[in-house]
Amino acid sequence: MQTGQVVVIGAGIAGLVSALLLAQDGFDVTLIEQAAMPGGKLSVNRVGAAEIDAGPTVFTMRWVFDEIFAALGTTLDAHLTLHRADILARHAWQDGSRLDLYSDLDRSAAAIAALAGADEAERYRQFAERCQQIYETLEGPFLRSDRPSGPLVLAKRAGWRGLPGLMSGAPFSTLWHELGRHFKDPRLQQLFGRYATYCGSSPFEAPALLMLVAHVERQGVWHVEGGMKQIPAMLASLAADRGAAIRYGEPVAEITVGRGGITGVRLGSGEFISADAVVLNADSGALAAGRFGSEVAAMAPPMLPVDRSLSAVTLSLTAETSGFPLTRHNVFFSREYRAEFDAIFRDRRLPDDPTIYVCAQDRGDGPDPAQGTPERLFCLINAPAIADTYDFDAKEIERCETRIRTALERSGLHLTPSNDTPRCATPTDFAGRFPSTGGALYGRASHGWQASFRRPGARTKLPGLYLAGGSTHPGPGVPMAALSGRLAATMVQHDFASTRRSRRMVMSGGMSMR
Repeated sequence: MQTGQVVVIGAGIAGLVSALLLAQDGFDVTLIEQAAMPGGKLSVNRVGAAEIDAGPTVFTMRWVFDEIFAALGTTLDAHLTLHRADILARHAWQDGSRLDLYSDLDRSAAAIAALAGADEAERYRQFAERCQQIYETLEGPFLRSDRPSGPLVLAKRAGWRGLPGLMSGAPFSTLWHELGRHFKDPRLQQLFGRYATYCGSSPFEAPALLMLVAHVERQGVWHVEGGMKQIPAMLASLAADRGAAIRYGEPVAEITVGRGGITGVRLGSGEFISADAVVLNADSGALAAGRFGSEVAAMAPPMLPVDRSLSAVTLSLTAETSGFPLTRHNVFFSREYRAEFDAIFRDRRLPDDPTIYVCAQDRGDGPDPAQGTPERLFCLINAPAIADTYDFDAKEIERCETRIRTALERSGLHLTPSNDTPRCATPTDFAGRFPSTGGALYGRASHGWQASFRRPGARTKLPGLYLAGGSTHPGPGVPMAALSGRLAATMVQHDFASTRRSRRMVMSGGMSMR
């Protein structure tokens, strides 16, 4: 058992996992969160009496949480009720065509054959096999690694047996280019290209390695009973049960540094909390911008506006629906995919014809809500992270709502909103919640073959400072954030054990030695 004092900043998924694992290991943990509740980007909007998940809505890679809970001596199923989805998502195009993807490979292939022909279905099977090979190659040497590594180091870690799988990911090619090699039907290129947006990127600039996301979804998508908000609430409760002190509504003004490394944190109120280690679960761009003090700013690479990932405009509402058979996860594609991403990343504006994601949160694979009954809907379009140069004011919000509803009407989905006022969020709102990001929701965009290797790792050059969250390695999303939190906790445990044998000192230039 350990006795070191650790402050975790930020009660997002990564911070909660770090606090939980460190408290389980006997560390004296204080978790500081500026918001009134845990969750970070995994947030909830209240519309009338309804609570609507307004952040991540897809739960995948449950093995990450299964392993975390095994380390706690329990199981995920003992604390959370999950229902595996049959339909992964329903996709619709403005020509009236639709396609459901399933967790079952054969059912997806049959659906693709009905949409685009038997040849495309066979190409899909080949694509699925390739995605699985890429995923299995990268899981160990990249996803589970404590830091990002370049292709040469990654190839060394993968070994000769893993090299074919690594090269099958075409690490120097773009996702869109490789999809064009697999599929002739532009609708399928558009469908699988959308996976680049899962890490806030354009399929025309993201690396082909992101094809692995297709395999991740096919491994399983789960619905969380009670909503995604149950995940942070459950993690916070377990961390508290194991002795972690959790303080909400407490912004951190500064991470303090002494001769030997980290000394603690100073809150906005002026209170100082001593610490042997600090785990920062915040956007690395905020660290680089000096939001936590000038002495620690150099511990994350600076992020220029051009490097930012996607932001979003979201709409949470309750409404009666008709005209389109919604399932839990639905995607309504734009006519011109390249024009959509050119508008966002080149022109830095909202696209005229956006792709729209709709999460119908009262639906699953069972019976639909009764006709005439309002249901909870979360709608999202991708947007540029430009909140520091452009203000999304009330008129812009109204235009965004109109644009979303008009586009859904064109696809056949008719909404009759309830009397409860919808909640709209823009890059301006996200920038307010996550400073120094411009509203970017995924950290650095994964553009170019080196992008995945540029995210900071868990351990920094400053003794006692560790990073976690979606802007760090291995990337954004609920399971990836959990992995980063686990990696940060592991680094703290390892380094604390080492310093008990050999005290670390800070040398000139910011490097450390034992």
